[in-house]
Amino acid sequence: MGSGSVAYGMQLPVQSQSSLYAEEWERRAGPDDLVEIARTADRTGFAYIATCDHVAIPRRLADAMSTVWYDPVATLAHLAAVTENVRLMSHVAIVGLRHPLLSAKQYATLDHLSGGRLILGVGAGHVQEEFEALGVDFARRGPILDETIDALRAALGAEEYPEYTGETFAFRDLGQLPRPAQARVPLWVGGSSPAAIRRAATHADGWLPQGDPRDKLPAQITKLKRLRQEAGIAEPVTVGAIAEPLYVGEPGWSVGRRTLAGKPEALAESLRAYAAMGVDQIQVRFRSRSRTELTDQMAAFADGVAPHLDDPH
Repeated sequence: MGSGSVAYGMQLPVQSQSSLYAEEWERRAGPDDLVEIARTADRTGFAYIATCDHVAIPRRLADAMSTVWYDPVATLAHLAAVTENVRLMSHVAIVGLRHPLLSAKQYATLDHLSGGRLILGVGAGHVQEEFEALGVDFARRGPILDETIDALRAALGAEEYPEYTGETFAFRDLGQLPRPAQARVPLWVGGSSPAAIRRAATHADGWLPQGDPRDKLPAQITKLKRLRQEAGIAEPVTVGAIAEPLYVGEPGWSVGRRTLAGKPEALAESLRAYAAMGVDQIQVRFRSRSRTELTDQMAAFADGVAPHLDDPH
């Protein structure tokens, strides 16, 4: 995955178009663009491509969030068929909105069809109306997510007839085939709240922070690993980070003051700080004015930046 010990992946454009991050060209884009970007990621060594999850956006949030949110399972299944190696990640699926057997059926099938390329990223969600429309208690979304993760562990395991008994969900003697291709589907938790870090430490295989600036990450990672050790979990946890927006080379347009831009060697030097913190994979996002500029940026990153992410100097 990726180059060296630090992997690099990306959230796909087009499939979610919040005003916080969507580029102007994405509004006119569609399936052909997604396919070409996914193929570029596959060809250039990206560890994963990721999609978001919202069922419906209330009018009060539509200006900020937009209502463009592709379904993650349908989107990743479509892209699985046109790629070979890149992993397919939900970042993040709001699995508490659905019964775990339903999610297990969808994601097990996706893993089966893709030859074992699924990474199931999950999160609590934040849109109250979405929960209310689907009959799920918004106030209990945290405990429901904890239980859903445990139920998914059982339902995505090796058993044709999985069993689980919890406060909200219980099932047994209900068979589901096909099983996932992977013996253990990686389950990563998204979010940076204290509850999300606890959940990642005690329930998951990986952590996907959300919005933590660089200077806050080391303390969060230390807390994550301490909670995991206290819980008696010996398996390592995959630590992620979302890098600042990137532009490889000297942009001839305004890419924003937060964007890291410049020569590949300088970008690699800056991004190596994440590895020094104990980060295993970075999620990158490139500023772009077209699909072609984006795929050119992806290739430039893979060729010029990624090989140096692990350089000691």
